[in-house]
Amino acid sequence: MATKKIPKATAKRLPIYYRYLSVLLSANKRRVSSTELSEAVQVDSATIRRDFSYFGELGKRGYGYDVGSLLNFFKGILNQDTLTNVALVGVGSLGSALLNYNFHQDTNLRISAAFDTKPELANTVKSGIPIYPASEMQKQIKEQQIDAVILTVPSSTSQKVADQLVSVGVKGILNFTPVRLSVPKNIQVQNIDLTNELQTLIYFIKNYAENNQDKEEK
Repeated sequence: MATKKIPKATAKRLPIYYRYLSVLLSANKRRVSSTELSEAVQVDSATIRRDFSYFGELGKRGYGYDVGSLLNFFKGILNQDTLTNVALVGVGSLGSALLNYNFHQDTNLRISAAFDTKPELANTVKSGIPIYPASEMQKQIKEQQIDAVILTVPSSTSQKVADQLVSVGVKGILNFTPVRLSVPKNIQVQNIDLTNELQTLIYFIKNYAENNQDKEEK
C-alpha cells in the first residue's frame, strides 16, 4: 500500500479505533456501525466516517463495518504485525512506572532498552528491560536501530539529550518533560505534560460541571 498522508488529528484517533475493534472481535461481534463506534470511543460518527474515508471504502451503506476486516486493515496501517522497539531515557519515578507498564501485552511496542545517569542503575535489569549507563545511549540506540524514544529526563537536560538522540537517527520522541524541544522538522515530537493535563482537567471540572448544573437548575 502506498504511503497516504492523512491529518494528524485522524492519525491520533487510529489507535483508539484499533483498540475498540480488538475488543469487539474478542466479544465475537462481527459488524459495527459508525454510530456504535461513536458511542464507544466518544468521537462523533461524522468524524469517524471522514477518518475512514481517507482510506477508501471501508464499510457498506446499511451494513456498517466488518469488524474483522476493519481490524486487519488498521493492523496494517499501524504496523501491528511488526515488533517495534522503543528506548526510554530517564529511569526516575515516571520512567520506572513506564518500564513496569507492559506495552507489548496489547500492542506491537516494546521498550527494549533504558538509559540513566545514576551509577546504581547502570547495567541492571528492571521489568525485564536492560538499563544502560547514559554514556552508552547513542551507541546502543544506533546499534539497536531504535527510531522512537520516550524521554523522561529532568527539564534541565532534556534539550541536550534530544540533540544526542537526533544525532544518531532517532525519528520520534515522546516527550514527558515540560520543555518544548527544538528539533529538525523531520523529527516527530509528541509532548505529554502531565501537569498541564491535570490543570486542564481541573478547569473543565470546575467550569463545565458548573455550567451543566446551571442549565439543569434552569
